[in-house]
Amino acid sequence: MNYESLVPITGIIRNISQSPNNCCNQTITINTPQGINNFVLSPETAVVGSAQLRTGMPVAAFYDSTKPVPLIYPPQFQTELITPLQGDETVALKFFRRNLTASDNSLRLNLSRNTRILTLNGQRYSCPPGGNFLLVYYSVTTRSIPPQTTPRKIIVLCSAA
Repeated sequence: MNYESLVPITGIIRNISQSPNNCCNQTITINTPQGINNFVLSPETAVVGSAQLRTGMPVAAFYDSTKPVPLIYPPQFQTELITPLQGDETVALKFFRRNLTASDNSLRLNLSRNTRILTLNGQRYSCPPGGNFLLVYYSVTTRSIPPQTTPRKIIVLCSAA
């Protein structure tokens, strides 16, 4: 999967319905401050932690910005990855260099003993996480450049080699 082209939309799940043409797909309606967005979940969609999605749950849904999107309202995206969030949590999906600074210098990570580092399938990741695409869960940052945070959790998106 090309993680560089994934774009997140964060909001609260308003509705979950079965797709009329395919019983293996679901359509999730997400309320965001900018409006309503629909996301199609297929069997290929990665659901972090295999979470059971439900109405009222805060989530970040990622779609591939290089794929075509139908010009309809509300917008409808094919979901590549979706993750539940906690409270006022923010999520970032970026490539982090070995020094744990994002390649675009938008965020620097400070790990603590409480930072959980996992793979996408929920297994413990025991190597240094830098040098990979990371899905980072955090709530506050410093005002420095780049902003720094101590994440609650990191998902290492290992490349298939």
